[in-house]
Amino acid sequence: MKKYINNSIILLIASVLTFSGCTDSFDEINTNPDKPQEVPTTNLLAYVLYYTSYRLYDRWFAMDEPMTFCGYASKMTYIDEARYNFRPGVQDTNWEYLYRILNNVKDIQDRSEYASNYNMLNVANVMEVHLMHIATDRWRDVPYKDAVKIKEGVLQPKYETQEEIYPALLAKLKETADSFASGEGTDNLGEGDLLFNGDVKKWQKYCNSLRLRLAIRISEVSPELAKTTIEEVLGNSTKYPIMESNDDNAFFWWIGTDPNYYEPIADQYRTRKTEYCASDVMVNHLLENNDPRIEVYCTPTSLSQLSPGQDGYVEDYPRFRGYTIGASSNAVANQYSIWGYRYGQDLGGFSPYMRVAEPWFIIAEAAMLGWNTGGITAEEAYNKAVSYSLEENGISSADAEAYLSGSGKFTGEKEQIWYEQWVAMFKQTMEGWSLYRRTGIPSELYPAPGRPANYSNHNVPPFRSPYPDKERNLNSANCAQFDVDVVDNLWGKQMWWDTRTGVY
Repeated sequence: MKKYINNSIILLIASVLTFSGCTDSFDEINTNPDKPQEVPTTNLLAYVLYYTSYRLYDRWFAMDEPMTFCGYASKMTYIDEARYNFRPGVQDTNWEYLYRILNNVKDIQDRSEYASNYNMLNVANVMEVHLMHIATDRWRDVPYKDAVKIKEGVLQPKYETQEEIYPALLAKLKETADSFASGEGTDNLGEGDLLFNGDVKKWQKYCNSLRLRLAIRISEVSPELAKTTIEEVLGNSTKYPIMESNDDNAFFWWIGTDPNYYEPIADQYRTRKTEYCASDVMVNHLLENNDPRIEVYCTPTSLSQLSPGQDGYVEDYPRFRGYTIGASSNAVANQYSIWGYRYGQDLGGFSPYMRVAEPWFIIAEAAMLGWNTGGITAEEAYNKAVSYSLEENGISSADAEAYLSGSGKFTGEKEQIWYEQWVAMFKQTMEGWSLYRRTGIPSELYPAPGRPANYSNHNVPPFRSPYPDKERNLNSANCAQFDVDVVDNLWGKQMWWDTRTGVY
């Protein structure tokens, strides 16, 4: 179900961006009623969700780098980032916006705690965890506890290691899940809830589903914490409900009628139609498995749509074809598939935070590990997860049944669960990249052929993003000791939960 930003919400966001105050010495007439001194908390929530979606899920943060590093996309022109030639200014902007959003989350938490608005406080806690796990999964060791203490005069925040951050995030989610379950919150989230339209139950499900995501990610390096977290959530579905239908999907829907509120990837395609296309890794996997989602994820190649006698016609040209990720040269656009309308061309499209399929893939993996999943078998969870993904993408019941009884039939292998999860999370580029780094799936991913000669010694796509230049310069006292672990900007020390061997 789409939940659009309406005009009143646009005004809510704008008021956060423009508010200013006046001093006690001014007469009342000097107070501008259109620029409030105190912004309503729901406006701050709108700001947090809007910029999380705009900056962290589409524009810059997910485009170019993570979307190519995980195999979801290729670039036909402007290939630099896919070849690992990053732009320092973009890294600065990504870091700046992430921590700017976190400071607004802190403001929501402080206000809500003071006013005993526990629903809003719980929502802010979920967003804190969501933002921080994106930050640590991108840069590894980052400021956390000191990151939002600017009001206390902390201008050079200390760093925590990822080994410290993940347990802290899981503890925060546990605290929040218990608060949701207690029912102590009676406050209304207001119009600023652009994700779930004020539905607290869906925030509760999202919170517990996030617990599963973070827990399974550390299952190889902190198995006891991962196991106890997953078993607690799945052991009490009344207290700790998780996502259970596509209506629970955490999707931020865009208006699509104003350049400032276009879905960012589609907006990019609107003016740069020959920049992005489908990757060979994704297209080849979908074709080899007769996956019906290819018709939704990708468009047919232009050449395959020509009839005999038309200019450029090529007999039996492939209907779907992906381009090399990080290629050495630009592609001829009409020879390759681009992302389908739903994912890359709909100006009123969505930015996905989490889908219902994801927690069910996690349950399937946990069952394979022998953990207590509340009586749900790996096969049952897998079938549910794949069915959810097929349903989300409008695949007919007949085609879904054929897929699950054919090439998508459960084999009892974790690798199959990971491949299907990778496919189902299409467009969730940070999550696709993290899944690849944790599991090595898809195993078909390769280093960019067009990468600079000084990066030729690396045998897999990047481990991380480089620390921003501004952080290196302005917070060098804290950043430097972690920056020494970075190799060639994008490699070096692996993520804590990345246990792959022989990768460099």
